[in-house]
Amino acid sequence: MTDLHRLSIRELSEGLKQAQFSSRELTEHYLKRIAKIDPKVKSYVTVTAEQALAEADAADAALKSGNAHALAGIPLAHKDIFCTRGIKTTAGSKMLDNFISPYDATVVAKAKAAGLVTLGKVNMDEFAMGSTSENSYIGATSNPWALDHVPGGSSGGSAAAVAADLAPIATGTDTGGSIRQPASFCGLTGLKPTYGRVSRFGMIAYASSLDQGGPMARSAEDCAYLMNVIAGHDAKDSTSINKEVDDYVANLNGTAVKGLRIGIPKQYFNVAGLDADVKARVEESLKKLEDMGAILVEIDLNMTEAYVPTYYLIAPAEASSNLSRFDGVRYGYRCENPVDLMDLYKRSRSEGFGAEVQRRILIGTYALSAGYYDAYYVKAQKVRRLIQQDFLKAFESVDVIAAPSAPTTAYKIGANLSPTEMYLGDIYTLAVNLAGLPAINAPVGFDKDSLPVGLQLIGNYWSESQLLSIVHQYQQNTDWHTKRAAIAEENA
Repeated sequence: MTDLHRLSIRELSEGLKQAQFSSRELTEHYLKRIAKIDPKVKSYVTVTAEQALAEADAADAALKSGNAHALAGIPLAHKDIFCTRGIKTTAGSKMLDNFISPYDATVVAKAKAAGLVTLGKVNMDEFAMGSTSENSYIGATSNPWALDHVPGGSSGGSAAAVAADLAPIATGTDTGGSIRQPASFCGLTGLKPTYGRVSRFGMIAYASSLDQGGPMARSAEDCAYLMNVIAGHDAKDSTSINKEVDDYVANLNGTAVKGLRIGIPKQYFNVAGLDADVKARVEESLKKLEDMGAILVEIDLNMTEAYVPTYYLIAPAEASSNLSRFDGVRYGYRCENPVDLMDLYKRSRSEGFGAEVQRRILIGTYALSAGYYDAYYVKAQKVRRLIQQDFLKAFESVDVIAAPSAPTTAYKIGANLSPTEMYLGDIYTLAVNLAGLPAINAPVGFDKDSLPVGLQLIGNYWSESQLLSIVHQYQQNTDWHTKRAAIAEENA
């Protein structure tokens, strides 16, 4: 029973159903690993051991009755941006360091209804703003592959927890690459679904027209299992789409790779900051897909240079609006001994928000202010439409589009990238959110320093099944997704 953390979701599900081990034993196994290994990784903000064991016992009872969901009894970790009833939900911020949510996010409620066991909440960049998970009031999380490197962000805690085998699956959110980039940095599979596919109710908002929740796991198959739980319409979320949900697990072999047309945007492979090792590994993975029968087609995405400036006008503008609710009055951090209401607002917000969040609020407020709204925000929305049209034109001739997930592998902790350097690191992921498209990261090898490299596949709207299927079949023919960091090999 010492290697339960090496089992896939399918193997865990079968083992629980056949009573080879109980959910309590499985949960205790992960809790022991967290207690021993997480002090080195620092992925968890809150470990909910007591609740997890109670949920495990309930899952065991359901399994005995023969009336349990396929994932009943399997542990998972939630990004600390999803509200969890009775458990602290911080969003990585001092502003919410004392916030106990009175309700569950829809994603959390669906996971509970399926009998999944919540191990705890994992770290993230403050309010999901960042690419390293260093912008967290709780402190930085380490990359399990190299503890002096970042795991990526903003879903860095989710990626690190799975990569260190401190949870078999985790939820993440993706506003501009925050599932795909940490999945790339930590050697995982991570899916950003079509906007509106997964409910945003109870997910603390950063940029409401861009935010989307999704699964992070070792393999496409594991991601498909979690997607089967969290995808679907939610009347509580006005942006949720009422569209039939696929059985993602049943469709894992549903897309033929033979004859699949994969678009290769020439602009993406000529980006100045693209690391040579990253480019080589991505090209090798595309050659593998070509060997499996796919057809590589060179395409043009002419709006590439507009991605970063467009995103960094729209996202901060929405953030400045969304974060105005954190005013020191109703809940969250409040400064001590304010002299008047204006002092309460000013000091609560300047003391409660970190530097990156303040920077984005200021950029967004400026872009929305009188005299600049038309010149910046409205213009950015028009360019956003052109970016979307650029993708739709490409999908007339190809089935999916391939790109690196990030131009480099993981940065060193404390590298102190300038805001511009950090923002340019999102060049390959931002447009997917601007257009509302689905995209997936798959691990495809390592650089010269043994740090993971990721391939990104971008699909047309509602093509999550197709993306999962392509990556699943790639993973049947390669073993990159099975590689484990040394720290994950440690026993509790």
